[in-house]
Amino acid sequence: MSERDVQTVRGAYESFNAGQVEAVLSIMDESIEWTEPGGGSAPKGTFSGPRGVAEEVFAPVPENFDEFSVEPADFDDRGDAIVVTGRYKGKNKSGAELDSAFEHTYEMKGGKVARFSSKVDEGWEKGWS
Repeated sequence: MSERDVQTVRGAYESFNAGQVEAVLSIMDESIEWTEPGGGSAPKGTFSGPRGVAEEVFAPVPENFDEFSVEPADFDDRGDAIVVTGRYKGKNKSGAELDSAFEHTYEMKGGKVARFSSKVDEGWEKGWS
């Protein structure tokens, strides 16, 4: 990866937290494969294309949460992938607090995200329930 790719991924978190979903979608390759582990009512599976990610992964967030943010702490350029660790934080519609660690892995192609996978700790399920 390049420093430019790391900056692209870093900017995606800033855009997501600012509610600029279209900006996040714009950094995705048209054939992106986005994999989520699920838990509670969180999306589970592999989703294809930016629209698939928008509808199946991003759209449920405001349906389930009054507050939600993705707070990256570390961006590790591993050459063939960028691994980001951090925390999901928020409050779901029932008032339960979410504070859960994550590890996101990004594979880039031509400056766009071609593959994404997410790993989360056990607390994730409680936030989505």
